Amino acid sequence: MPKVVIISGSPTPTSRIHGVIEVAKAALIEAGIEVDWIKVRDIPAEDLLYAKFDSEAIVNANALVAGADAVFVATPVYKASYTGVLKAFLDLLPQKGLERKVVLPLAVGGTISHLLAIDYALKPVLSALGAQNILQGVFVLDKQVTWGEQGQAILDDEISARLQQSVADFIQEIKWHTSR
Repeated sequence: MPKVVIISGSPTPTSRIHGVIEVAKAALIEAGIEVDWIKVRDIPAEDLLYAKFDSEAIVNANALVAGADAVFVATPVYKASYTGVLKAFLDLLPQKGLERKVVLPLAVGGTISHLLAIDYALKPVLSALGAQNILQGVFVLDKQVTWGEQGQAILDDEISARLQQSVADFIQEIKWHTSR
């Protein structure tokens, strides 16, 4: 069974990014893909800030990434870039930690002027970590995600269609990748 690890760079537990991730995660599971989710905010701050490569939390998170066929990297956009907590974690991955993995980046931002944060801020770091198969990222505006009465994310039609297509492409790439 193919494995995907989701890396969420949101520092808050109620971020819209988590609602979008839940939608994508459901599609991955439905396609028969095993999914693990690293919520970077749950890694002890001291381990991240002091680069404790040998901490149990970092070792376990890095093992999930190493064992995955694909990585879904999701972040809110702050100050026209991905979050600092995500950067702190990515700095602790091995130099070629994303080599031979399919990677799908996703960002949620408050304004369309942050649209290029994926291409100009996140993708170069993913490439530096050895990723060669980085799919076209998905950018979501905050206002395209609302919350339902049961606490579930409700995506507007346009972003729902784009996310579904991107996740379908991701699934296809994963299947091609794991069949070789």
